[in-house]
Amino acid sequence: MTTRYVAAIDQGTTSTRCLLFDREGRMVSVAQRQHRQSYPRPGWVEHDAEEIWRITRELVPQALQDAGVGPEQVVGLGVTNQRETTVVWDRATGRPVAPAIVWQDTRTAGGLAGLVDHLDFAEVTRRTGLPVSSYPSGPKLRWILDSDPAIRERAERGELLFGTMDTWLVWKLSGGLHVTDATNASRTLLMDLETLAWDPELLEAMRVPASMLPEIRPSIGVLGVTRDPVPGIPISAVIGDQQASLFGQTAFERGQAKCTFGTGSFLLMNTGTEVVRSRSGLITTVAHTVEGEPTTYALEGSVAQAGALVEWCRTSLDLIRTPAEIETLAATVADNGGCYVVPAFSGLYAPYWESQAQGVVVGLTSYVTKGHLARAVLEATAWQARDVVDAMIRDAQLPMTWLAVDGGMTADNLLMQTVADVLDVPVIRPMMAESVALGAAYAAGLAVGYWPDRQVLRAHWHRAAEWHSRITAERRDAELAAWHHAVSLAIAWGRGPVPGARGVPGAPGAAGAEDGQRPAAPPAGSPTSRSPSSERR
Repeated sequence: MTTRYVAAIDQGTTSTRCLLFDREGRMVSVAQRQHRQSYPRPGWVEHDAEEIWRITRELVPQALQDAGVGPEQVVGLGVTNQRETTVVWDRATGRPVAPAIVWQDTRTAGGLAGLVDHLDFAEVTRRTGLPVSSYPSGPKLRWILDSDPAIRERAERGELLFGTMDTWLVWKLSGGLHVTDATNASRTLLMDLETLAWDPELLEAMRVPASMLPEIRPSIGVLGVTRDPVPGIPISAVIGDQQASLFGQTAFERGQAKCTFGTGSFLLMNTGTEVVRSRSGLITTVAHTVEGEPTTYALEGSVAQAGALVEWCRTSLDLIRTPAEIETLAATVADNGGCYVVPAFSGLYAPYWESQAQGVVVGLTSYVTKGHLARAVLEATAWQARDVVDAMIRDAQLPMTWLAVDGGMTADNLLMQTVADVLDVPVIRPMMAESVALGAAYAAGLAVGYWPDRQVLRAHWHRAAEWHSRITAERRDAELAAWHHAVSLAIAWGRGPVPGARGVPGAPGAAGAEDGQRPAAPPAGSPTSRSPSSERR
């Protein structure tokens, strides 16, 4: 009998991969290649969508060849992607009309006040689950349209198409199918979170022609078949990368959560069919959709800089030669020496949503060495995760007794120990760390009956490593207070030389989530309740 497989295209911030998986959820082959990162101005981050397609076009046949598999043996293809990155292209020629604006890009931060005309920010957040910030793709699309009158005129005439990377790749793979799914559409600031449809009033307010937008389809279900580069493979799932990771961790039940540590870090908690409105600076998003089933939602805390901060240490500071060396360097010291790094290179995302914030390094003395700086870099990722976890526990009113993790940074054992130290819950890494691609493959396989149900997928999940906190509660609280103080300085620096800093933990006049713009984190050092709950597996 011919062996069958499921394929996944994982289009990420720094690279694209094509992977094949078998019925046991084991990775059979992987083909990967990086693409260029462009930083034309401070705060601007761009990709070449054509380059990403050329790479994808080469990787799909390579992954099949490496596994010795013919296209007829692939029963389904799942596409997962960096979500808010924005592409606009010509409907007739298929060529992008501008560089793709990456999710980290902050060029739209200065124009947010007039972005949605007569609608206030709180109403936009209520409809979409998103803060009005530079993060979603809608403001990026508006910027492209406003940047050139000729582009706007062509868009108004129906000549141009918009999509996030999933839409762009499916359009290319299928030979012209213009679709997305609700997980990606929910990141645009243009989709109603409850109806799962483009909101006409938001489109009008943001001056986005409806003719540009893709059709919103279920995350799990056959959309079409590939024509290029390998014809005949069913495209049976499209799902945003972080939602794919949640699926890959088999977090199918309400209250189950994961955190991916990659270029950024992203913590998602499944909230079931309930739309949980955050009052603590989190995003309400779609977890996945299946035709004929109720929508599954999630709370998300998005952090822009995690692995990207380590890469900055390598490329800009020459502090390390490879990303893996950050752990070795940080392990040369016992603590951070009083040094804290707040990596607000793209402003601050959850739970602060401060687009104007800028990165700072504080606590420098002659005692601090590059080892202390390396340790502060790792701790920045851990403390950002702590801020998000605290907000999630408050919003969901659900406990967190352990945290499943995945992504490239989970290979850093010192970082994982630090995360366990600051969260004071067990941190668990599964055997399969490639949860994003695995989740896309799981979704694609379920759509075509390759796996009969989700219970079969749960049986594939096995833990590989586990970390527990090793520090005292007193030390944890003191360092949390110091971290929040450093964050307040990053926000104050970005706002200019004004005494104090509104909108930060513990500061007078801190803005709450109800203003729809700058939700605040908990006061520095405040205790967070963590009550017991059942194991999720």
